[in-house]
Amino acid sequence: MKLFVVKKDPSLTDADILAYCKQQLTGYKRPKIVEFRTELPKSNVGKILRRELRDGRA
Repeated sequence: MKLFVVKKDPSLTDADILAYCKQQLTGYKRPKIVEFRTELPKSNVGKILRRELRDGRA
């Protein structure tokens, strides 16, 4: 599983996120990969375009 993150705090690292997920989530729900983005792709209505994230087009 891959996690997409838009940072608000510039000091946030993928290790911080994975440590938090390890405390809060059970094993099969934890992300394996963390990818930081400046913004998430959205449609004209404001919905997040998940297919573009999955396909890697965004």
